[in-house]
Amino acid sequence: MKIFRKRYLPEELTWLKDDEIVRHDRDVILTKWTSLKPRADFASGVSAYYLHKNYKISKFFDHCGRFSFYYCDIVRPEFASNGVIFHDLLVDIVLLPNGTSKVLDLDELAAAFEEKQISADDMILALNTANGLLREIYAGRFSEIACILDEIG
Repeated sequence: MKIFRKRYLPEELTWLKDDEIVRHDRDVILTKWTSLKPRADFASGVSAYYLHKNYKISKFFDHCGRFSFYYCDIVRPEFASNGVIFHDLLVDIVLLPNGTSKVLDLDELAAAFEEKQISADDMILALNTANGLLREIYAGRFSEIACILDEIG
C-alpha cells in the first residue's frame, strides 16, 4: 500500500514513500516517519489516519525523541488501487503539552475556496470535521482518540 498527500497550497501530490506503515486495517493506518525536510521544532513522529473520520492525528517528537506536540490534519481520503491519497483540507489543529489548542489555516481554506482550488463540499467537510474534533478536544476526550499512537511511539 502507498500513501500520498495531496496539498492545495502549494498544489502538490507527494508519495510518502519513507513512511513506515506499522498497521493497516479498515479503520486506521498507523505510520512512523521522519521529517521530509529538516526542521528545528521536530524531527520525527507517528501518525494515525482515521479512514472514516476525515482526520489524521500525528504525535511529533523533537531531535532527542521527546514528545513535542500533537498535530491534527483534516483530510479526505481517496481510495485508489495501489493506496490512499489523503487530500489535505487545510484546516489543522495543534495541541500543545500545556493543554492549549490552536486552530490553523482557516484563511488558507477560504483562499483555496475563493480560487476554486477546493470544492464547496470539501470546505464543508473540513469545517464540520474540525468542529467535531474540537468538540472532542474541549470535552476532554482527545486522549481516547490519540491513545492508538502510544502503540507505536
